[in-house]
Amino acid sequence: MVQELSQDNLAQIISDNKTVVVQYSATWCGNCRIMKPKFKKLASENEGVSFVIADAEKFPESRKFADVSNLPTFATFVDGKLVNQTQTNKFDVLIDLVKEVI
Repeated sequence: MVQELSQDNLAQIISDNKTVVVQYSATWCGNCRIMKPKFKKLASENEGVSFVIADAEKFPESRKFADVSNLPTFATFVDGKLVNQTQTNKFDVLIDLVKEVI
């Protein structure tokens, strides 16, 4: 399941869950829209991992947890710490990122 942030509370989600994968996106970002269903597919295949979509423009505090200089940015967190991140529109790169933490 994917949770889309409705408030700037990524810190709480990262602290409450062992493994978190975040897609930083924005409404205007075409590549973000392309990756969103692929991100949701990965979420459905990986129970026990929290998948979160955070609007990088609406939620500046959530954005601070990774180096978001381009969109979409994907970041993985384990035990509250950033493990890795990538900026990509390639599904195989996203799959490799998720495999590092599952």
